[in-house]
Amino acid sequence: MKEKEYQRELRRLHGELVAMQEWVKDTGAKICVVFEGRDTAGKGGTIKAITERVSPRTFRVVALPAPTEREKSQMYLQRYVPHLPGAGDVVIFDRSWYNRAGVERVLGFCSDDQVKQFLSSVPGVERAIVDSGVILLKYWLEVGEAEQTRRLENRINDPRKVWKLSSLDLQSYSRWYDYSRARDEMFRSTDTAWAPWYVANTDDKKSGRLNIISHLLASVPYQPMKHRDVKLPKRQKSNGYHDPELPMRHIPTPFTPAG
Repeated sequence: MKEKEYQRELRRLHGELVAMQEWVKDTGAKICVVFEGRDTAGKGGTIKAITERVSPRTFRVVALPAPTEREKSQMYLQRYVPHLPGAGDVVIFDRSWYNRAGVERVLGFCSDDQVKQFLSSVPGVERAIVDSGVILLKYWLEVGEAEQTRRLENRINDPRKVWKLSSLDLQSYSRWYDYSRARDEMFRSTDTAWAPWYVANTDDKKSGRLNIISHLLASVPYQPMKHRDVKLPKRQKSNGYHDPELPMRHIPTPFTPAG
């Protein structure tokens, strides 16, 4: 997709996201968006595109670190529950409780019995989430083998992106079909009528982001925001105020306005 076309459509969708935000605040709606997918599939970029023009007070991104020893002793889903949305919240999970069905399973961080228990219990938990009034949307971002290779090589060679490359990424890369099998079983067990999975192809990042944002907006019954006729008030008079003669510490200015 051409950059100009992408930016034009993204600008339009940003306006709709702001309208959705105002509807969420006014109605006390609760929205939870889960992003999962293969490594390099573009979860972070998509989340950034969604949250770029909205308020972080309404849109909250949750990306939990590895569990502590205490958290490992808890019920698996327990540490995610406090982050679920309350009234007027949009919570976006950058990876979620589905770590257990994906990376933890494939890389051996949990047992087969723990995976089976998770897959059997999570539909009921998600049913309870939805029954509490939460709009729950689950997205799986899918990228092809060749494109994943290209993106990982780009991370290796670009000093701006090297921080995105972890040892787990390299392990995951070598186990493409283990991830495919884990994904397939996850879909079979947790794709339900009340919390279905939506798959987005993101080989082209730009069109993938636009498609996801469009679907998100179509899945929320928000009302378009009415245009407000706002006029700036007159500023007060100076009433004798003068700029102070103080020793200001100005930053260096290696960059100056053109012209």
